[in-house]
Amino acid sequence: MSEINKYSKTVTQDPTQPAAQAMLHAAGLSKDDFKKAQVGIASTGWDGNPCNMHLNALAANLKSLVTQQNLVALNFYTIGVSDGISMGTSGMRYSLVSREVIADSIETNAGAQFYDGIISIAGCDKNMPGVIMGMSRLNRPSLMVYGGTIAPGKYKGENLDVVSAFEALGKKFAGTISDEDYQGVINNACPGAGACGGMYTANTMASAIEALGMSLPYSASNPAVSDDKKAELKQAATAIKNLLEKDIKPSDIMTFKAFENAIRIVIVLGGSTNAVMHLIAMAKTIGVKLTLADFVRLGNETPMLADFRPSGKYVMEDLHKIGGVPAVMKYLLKECLLHGDCLTVTGNTLAENLAALPDLKEGQDLLHTVDNPIKASSHIRILYGNLATEGAVAKITGKEGERFEGPAKCYDTEQQAIDAMRDKKVVSGDVVVIRFIGPRGAPGMPEMLKPTSVLMGEGLGKDVALITDGRFSGGSHGFVVGHVTPEAQNGGNIALVKDGDKIIIDAVNNTIDVVISDDELQTRRNAWTAPALKAKSGVLYKYAKSVSSASEGCVTDDL
Repeated sequence: MSEINKYSKTVTQDPTQPAAQAMLHAAGLSKDDFKKAQVGIASTGWDGNPCNMHLNALAANLKSLVTQQNLVALNFYTIGVSDGISMGTSGMRYSLVSREVIADSIETNAGAQFYDGIISIAGCDKNMPGVIMGMSRLNRPSLMVYGGTIAPGKYKGENLDVVSAFEALGKKFAGTISDEDYQGVINNACPGAGACGGMYTANTMASAIEALGMSLPYSASNPAVSDDKKAELKQAATAIKNLLEKDIKPSDIMTFKAFENAIRIVIVLGGSTNAVMHLIAMAKTIGVKLTLADFVRLGNETPMLADFRPSGKYVMEDLHKIGGVPAVMKYLLKECLLHGDCLTVTGNTLAENLAALPDLKEGQDLLHTVDNPIKASSHIRILYGNLATEGAVAKITGKEGERFEGPAKCYDTEQQAIDAMRDKKVVSGDVVVIRFIGPRGAPGMPEMLKPTSVLMGEGLGKDVALITDGRFSGGSHGFVVGHVTPEAQNGGNIALVKDGDKIIIDAVNNTIDVVISDDELQTRRNAWTAPALKAKSGVLYKYAKSVSSASEGCVTDDL
């Protein structure tokens, strides 16, 4: 058994650190506590959204449970941004930035205080890669607890979630929803605590991190408000003691093979395109080389099997009822689609974890079989062409078709595009181009859930394509392509497209091109000048000056 207080003893056992010991006494630690390992419990809880509003209560409960393991538990807190609240506004520029702030704050607090281990409790989607990156930088025994999914909302016999509210706006523009029903959807879409219910980015990242081995079995699918989530806290307290005793660190768990498992679960579940940049960023942080090519390779041999919202009908709570993410992984392991020998935060391998757990319930139709997939290969398509010489990421389930060709309608802000949709200036056959909203251009690479939801609500989801150097929420569906690199702010060709240019998106051959000659592109480039950064100071300015491209994970520590 390893020495489990090897970091905290720097301040608790060194007789030349009397001030540190005096302050720890003031914080409630006894002389006997100084002999114990210290666990930092990092909560991303805050009151202002359903994804995070219950996390501080979970953290308080977890502190008590960790203390019962003869450990010192010390809670600390970091930030969050509600994508659902900030979506479609300038506030959304802070969303992806929050991932870096969370990682920085966990590294800073736990590093400065010499915690021996870390448990992070995360709710919304940027929280999860953020906490994993922060814990990985320190590389001490660590695990993540997911705050859990929200229950579906109900209105007039229909299941709702937050995307229902976004799509109601499109119906309002189209005149197909009454004022009463519009308000009814808003009032009932989000019934309480928990992250957005479909296979949007939060549930996607929770599932990926469970497959990666950095959270306990069932963490991704246990609902936020459930006895199962409370039981998970007890298991987490036991697990961190075991990780400390065995000195199992994130670098022991987050191997290349483990990242392959995470990518496969994202594909099988029909997960969010945001997983591409987040997994690349997480891999970089732990020193694993993961690239877009790995998503292409695994995507060619991995089917999409789950019928989840936004393009399907089920939500995460439905998966919980039929066996959760472990039952899905158990099926995939039998089909040789996962590496069973990867270590996890239980101290056992993935295969060992799954051996004693139940299979998917008989008669379920949420998860298709590999011989009857929803899509035979990945819905996440990595596209290249003269519009994306360094890559772009599309979410094509096949329900939208796999090829789109049409004239460009170009907008340099999200609001310009939404105004055009409201005014019926976007019509069937158009390719909407929203640019200068990449990681440097916005700054912060906001998600385009509002415009895609408006298109869906207006009934144009299959008839209009949308491409952007920004991102898409996991709640977006339709013929959408994001993460176009190089971004417009950096002089990518997306900046040079004009209204009426023909754009061809081919999700079979994985290409995205504007149909103009190289000479014409060069002529336009010669006449083009990069606009000034929109941010002049503060966190957005620092982000714009340091962030890498979407294809490189949008990390800020590649300086």
